[in-house]
Amino acid sequence: MIPPDLRPLYPFGHHFLELGGPRMHYVDEGRGPVVVFLHGNPTWSFFYRRLILDLRDEFRVIVPDHIGCGLSDKPQDYPYTLRTHIGNLERLLDHLEVNDAVLGVHDWGGPIGFGWAARPPSRVRGFVVFNTAAFLGGSLPWRIRICRWPLFGEMAVRGLNGFARAALYMAFARPERITEEVRRGFLLPYDSYLNRVAILRFVRDIPLHHGVESHREMTQIESMLPQFASRPMLILWGAKDFCFNDLFLKEWITRFPKADVHRFEDAGHYVLEDAYERVLPLVQAFLRRRCPGPRPSSSTLPAETDADASVTLRRR
Repeated sequence: MIPPDLRPLYPFGHHFLELGGPRMHYVDEGRGPVVVFLHGNPTWSFFYRRLILDLRDEFRVIVPDHIGCGLSDKPQDYPYTLRTHIGNLERLLDHLEVNDAVLGVHDWGGPIGFGWAARPPSRVRGFVVFNTAAFLGGSLPWRIRICRWPLFGEMAVRGLNGFARAALYMAFARPERITEEVRRGFLLPYDSYLNRVAILRFVRDIPLHHGVESHREMTQIESMLPQFASRPMLILWGAKDFCFNDLFLKEWITRFPKADVHRFEDAGHYVLEDAYERVLPLVQAFLRRRCPGPRPSSSTLPAETDADASVTLRRR
């Protein structure tokens, strides 16, 4: 399933839950307070590999692959919609009896995660938000918009793997940090036309207007956000994201004025790749505050943020 040379990067046990046909793959590592991380498109649980490794000694870290992504099944005739992904997540976390968790979200993980969080909201004690949105607004970059075109999108996204391959360049602000093994890891699940079905369906489900099925679901999610206004939130933002740009960040701050916000000037959409050494201690400190209890004696305070590369907008 994972090639031997990539196992050091992704050395986790494989777990599966059958969802009435397709199986959802998920990582479930460590013991303690629960943290759930949700990936976007075109990534998979590999995106959180280093956080899993660095947090599992203190926390139980659960990271699913959405159906059609990562090591989950990739059915061709399947309702790849926002509502379906939320329902799948709900079934998984009910199966795992997750009733008290911190939720971390990136890209499509934002609407999927916040959609689940309101079912009911008492299950979520805080949020870690990477570049994402859980509300309508903003403009879709042309380089993503053309991937929605009927013929071109099919050929570029599924035929040539153009969306996932392009992300290896467009989503990184510091490509010199990315090894060939990491590049292969991101592309690993998307090695054929059939295995890229969800990548295209995610692109087509972007809620641009009322004619898109996810638009109504996103409207409902947005309407539920005020109930989380008092929940602790850590926002870690790559400033060089061509899609989820600073307009989205400003919207998050407006909606969650008490959030602890850190904007990394030299990081892009894949902020965990570009700024991981600075992100990790902030996540650790946030989780330790929100998940009280005994901690290993080796626990350390978060390192100082590199002032030349990031800006702390608000610390709470």
